[in-house]
Amino acid sequence: MRIGVHGRSMASSLAPQVADLLKRMDAHGLVPLLDEDITAWLRSNGQEVAAGALTRTAGRLKDIDMVMSLGGDGTFLDSVAMVGRAGIPVLGINLGRLGFLSNIALDSTDMAMESIAKGRFTLEERSLLQVDGAGQALGERNFALNEVSLHKRDSSSMITVHATVGDQFLNTYWADGLIVATPTGSTAYSLSCGGPLLDPRCDALVITPIAPHNLNVRPFVVPDRYPIRLVAEARGGKYLLNLDSRSITLEASTEITIARAPFTVQLVHLEGHDFMSTLRNKLIWGLDVRSGPPLMRPND
Repeated sequence: MRIGVHGRSMASSLAPQVADLLKRMDAHGLVPLLDEDITAWLRSNGQEVAAGALTRTAGRLKDIDMVMSLGGDGTFLDSVAMVGRAGIPVLGINLGRLGFLSNIALDSTDMAMESIAKGRFTLEERSLLQVDGAGQALGERNFALNEVSLHKRDSSSMITVHATVGDQFLNTYWADGLIVATPTGSTAYSLSCGGPLLDPRCDALVITPIAPHNLNVRPFVVPDRYPIRLVAEARGGKYLLNLDSRSITLEASTEITIARAPFTVQLVHLEGHDFMSTLRNKLIWGLDVRSGPPLMRPND
């Protein structure tokens, strides 16, 4: 199996562990192909790089069976953007902190590589958002796995966002911004702004205001079969449009349409890893601080 390895520059102390991971892959019969950024980072930290290079044809990934993302959830989102419409499964190795998407710990990589080599994994499809109306600035990467958000620029005053779901007007939001999140993204920015958690199997989206002026405005869950149209007004004449970790500046009054994308991304899950167990572990559910360890199933 040929695995494309994607990552950003990380702490120098991680370089020997990443180099060891590549050797473990080779020992299990997996063929790592490194992107140029992680190759340069390894060499700058004194590590020999014997693996092949990750190649692209017309900007698209070529001849790989899986992408391995090394880092946190931000790096995972970069990997999804890199995969795009190719349908290549993505596996996340967590070198960051709180990882809902990159949920394989670095000290578990030998077991993970063995599972991949022996085919002991499942693929889960996750929905994406697609943005139309932003012009050519986004190019082909007009999609997001976690969320699309509108946000005020710098320290300017709050923006006004008019939101329509399907053919029904929803609300005018006076806020620092507005988030439209997928079920996958319900554990990310939306959650930090008070949004609800959604099971990834739900066909729904969450509309979450960011620091709304009216305190009675709350997050709202809508079916993902309806497009969401947003028009923003900004005192400075411009606002930010963010797709996961990518950001562009748009003129106020630009109407954008956010809808479920016609393609999905495939996440790789090893045996014993699922969304519910990730929630329990990352959010420390079941932990009674009065009596000790978390209350979990025997197999967790």
